[in-house]
Amino acid sequence: MDFSLSEEQEILRNTTRSFLTKECPPSFVKETIKDERGYSPEIWRKMAEMGWMGFIFPESYGGMGGSFIDMAVLLEEMGRAALPSPFFSTVIMSGLAVLEGGNDKQKDELLPAIVNGNSIFTLAITERGGEYTPDGIGVTAARSGNGYVISGTKLFVSDAGIADHIIADPAPLTRTSF
Repeated sequence: MDFSLSEEQEILRNTTRSFLTKECPPSFVKETIKDERGYSPEIWRKMAEMGWMGFIFPESYGGMGGSFIDMAVLLEEMGRAALPSPFFSTVIMSGLAVLEGGNDKQKDELLPAIVNGNSIFTLAITERGGEYTPDGIGVTAARSGNGYVISGTKLFVSDAGIADHIIADPAPLTRTSF
């Protein structure tokens, strides 16, 4: 098996590395850690303009329809630079959860907001018991008028302080009832 990158993936790697070398030197990372936001909205906007937020999503939602290997190339370079950003919680955790589990209305509303970099998302999954099984979900959702009231506790939610949207997995609702 040939595990080498394609020509396009090499270009992606080199372009990403060049951008992050310029925009995210170690001094920037150290400064950003001290900022309560933990990321730079300016760099976030530049990343969105370069198409990074939409790389893995279908073109029908404004994405580029890239592969998981393409995304791995991008993430490897982000890790190499120690990029402080809500990319993983927004695109990987939340965006892919919406893409795989959301209904058509949710996908149509939420995925373009991710792709355009207009919203930051996070996924709240860890509960007090630390379980990741359906039986371990203690957070509940109950209908209230035209919406829902979600009750319970989720712990260790990455980027919760800067997220515009927090996706939680409540019980006993089915995934199709939202």
